[in-house]
Amino acid sequence: MKRGRAWRPHPRLILSASLFAIGWAGPALALQTTPPPTPPPAAESQEEKPAADAQEGIAVPTPPPPDVQLPEVAPIIGDDEFKDAIPSISAEDDPELDRPLESIAEFERRQAAARAADAKAGTDGHAEGAQPPTVDGAPVPALADGDAAEPIGDAPITDSELAAPLPALENFNVEPVEFAEPEDADAHRTIEYTVQVNGLEGADATTDVDLADLFGDLSALYDGDGKAENGAMVRARLSADAELMQRILASEGYYDAKVETRIDRTPRVEDAAPATGSESGSRRRRGPIIAIIDVTPGQRYTFSSIAIDAQPTVPPKLIEDNFPLSVGEPIVAERVQGAEAAIALKLPEEGYPFAKIGQRDILLDGATGGGDYTLPVDIGPRARFGGFETTGDLAFDVEHAEVLSRFKRGELYDSRKVDDLRQALVATGLFSTVAVEPQKTGESAGDDTEYVTMLVTQDAGPPRTIAASAGYGTGEGIRLEGSWTHRNLFPPEGALIIRGVAGTQEQGVGATFRRSNAGKRDRTFELVAEASRSNYNAFEALTGRLAARVSYDSTPIWQKKFTYAYGVEMIATSEDDYDFTRGVRDRDLYYILGLTGQVGMDRTDSLLDPTKGFRITALVQPEGSLSGKFTPYARTRLDVSGYYPVTDSIVLAGRVRVGSILGASRERLAPSRRFYAGGGGSVRGFGYQQLGPKDPNLDPIGGRSINEAAVEARYRFGNFGVVGFVDAGQVYRGSTPTFSDLRFGAGIGARYYTNFGPMRLDVATPIDRQPGEAKISVYVSIGQAF
Repeated sequence: MKRGRAWRPHPRLILSASLFAIGWAGPALALQTTPPPTPPPAAESQEEKPAADAQEGIAVPTPPPPDVQLPEVAPIIGDDEFKDAIPSISAEDDPELDRPLESIAEFERRQAAARAADAKAGTDGHAEGAQPPTVDGAPVPALADGDAAEPIGDAPITDSELAAPLPALENFNVEPVEFAEPEDADAHRTIEYTVQVNGLEGADATTDVDLADLFGDLSALYDGDGKAENGAMVRARLSADAELMQRILASEGYYDAKVETRIDRTPRVEDAAPATGSESGSRRRRGPIIAIIDVTPGQRYTFSSIAIDAQPTVPPKLIEDNFPLSVGEPIVAERVQGAEAAIALKLPEEGYPFAKIGQRDILLDGATGGGDYTLPVDIGPRARFGGFETTGDLAFDVEHAEVLSRFKRGELYDSRKVDDLRQALVATGLFSTVAVEPQKTGESAGDDTEYVTMLVTQDAGPPRTIAASAGYGTGEGIRLEGSWTHRNLFPPEGALIIRGVAGTQEQGVGATFRRSNAGKRDRTFELVAEASRSNYNAFEALTGRLAARVSYDSTPIWQKKFTYAYGVEMIATSEDDYDFTRGVRDRDLYYILGLTGQVGMDRTDSLLDPTKGFRITALVQPEGSLSGKFTPYARTRLDVSGYYPVTDSIVLAGRVRVGSILGASRERLAPSRRFYAGGGGSVRGFGYQQLGPKDPNLDPIGGRSINEAAVEARYRFGNFGVVGFVDAGQVYRGSTPTFSDLRFGAGIGARYYTNFGPMRLDVATPIDRQPGEAKISVYVSIGQAF
């Protein structure tokens, strides 16, 4: 290539190219702001069209990513040489260079005026008044509208249908497009498969766990019941089960186990096909596929050494004696976790509240099949109980929290006593959440121990409760009871209870002040004031009652083995009674002052729904009645019940009640203080209070002694149950029950078990029914009959 003198472009040529570029780009820039005048519909000039085509054909290269390192390319000519090659341009060379540039708007107006002048002169090929162009004989007026200010220029039309007039609307018919959807041939098709596990028998025989059953309970293949949507689903389940089998074997010490999977087809089965004409044939189909898991358990690893990395304890072998693992036994994950949990529980029970179990390390030796087990244990300081602190949204102060505890300052820390305190706090019913945690103090308690402070974190819950209950019994009618309770109106644990009863034969209202844990854990003090009206066949009474009681009772949350109660009560009651001498019912006013003493023993497993154990309750009530003259007497009663589980779902239950009133004749007793029998909580099959002596009108008059017995067979299935029962009982005039003339009732009941106890419906009938006794008696209530 020859090198010659650098070519210098002519200044006027450069200026023309620049003006041409401005003229070409002007309409495009104007289109982005305001609608500009557009070129005439005639064909473009021969000068502009090649330029436009060239511009449209330019491919814009894609810029490289910003993080790409491009190679350095040496320039063809240097910057200095390039600057020297460019000629200098000045206004003296061309006066146009010194004239200011016109604006884009002025440029477009000038171009539009030029095109309009060309149109008048006929330069667009159509003289003024010429007919619009046609396509296939159809006029196309849009091509000759002469509008020079269209935002979008007219496009050439070569299809006559585009110029044809639209049909009338009433003749315009549109048919919806129907898309053909391929039929899903596998929509209702499933793949059947069977599962086959090979090689597990040897490992299964050496473990305490049935590995095959465990795998079957967790397997995805077995869970699919032998059916899948497609082969991919079978393979996915097979892969998941392979991992499951690997984990199961590793949990029993088979760490080198190999699990392989494959899918086989069962042999083809030939089915006879129906004959066609004189020909007959058969077709062959495949049976279910087989998902196969091949297991090679390998050797089972055992403990070759066990090392507990911990500081000395008191007593010295506290950890070793409570760690159940031993050298030589298989490395079973469940036993390892259980052993570590046993240490984590035992250390806090023996004075180490801050003990922590570290991360175990088991080093396996594939050559010997042994494993070296190491467990780091941080026992922390040995501690004794110190004081109390409380924080949070308080329901009561720290002094009352100390009343609830069963430990004293200086006693060795025992996490079981802390759990007992936590349960007592929950049993108050005053908290949404509550926590009890030991806190280090650093205060020495001697004997290498230190005091810990018990931090009670309280979050008081809503203190108010509204409750309601309903029941029905033959002879007793409908009974509705509702109550409003503020459990902490008089802190700590001072509750106010407003109670009301509305029934067909009983109405009443009362108020109770109750302080739980009154000065001592589990002791309750109550003051009761109530007024009631009772209207039964035995008597009709208007009664007012004041009572005070101290008790140690069971609750649904905290059932106690021994209970007691003692108190005093004053009763004023106006009641009617049958006067046998006059043959009429008279009303008398009784004033009664009495004491109450009760003890109980409870060895059952549940307060509301016991299934095993027994209960014994003895009640003594010395009283004095003033109705004309003062009459002292004593009411005594003994209740015994027992429960025996025949199977997991069948329980036999029985009860006996014996009662006696000593020191007063029946006539000197207020009718409401006598004994009665019959009803849902007594002898079912009879109306309420219907057993025992009666007046000439066959209304019960009560007696001074009673005996009752009942046997139930309780069968439970899920949340439902069925009960068959036989009850017996009688009331006697004398103070000693004779166990003669017993009346029997039999029936069947239904139970629905809830979180707060069973709901019961009992239907019973009397055996050897007497005149005036109902054939069927119905009882509805909450809780078992006993």
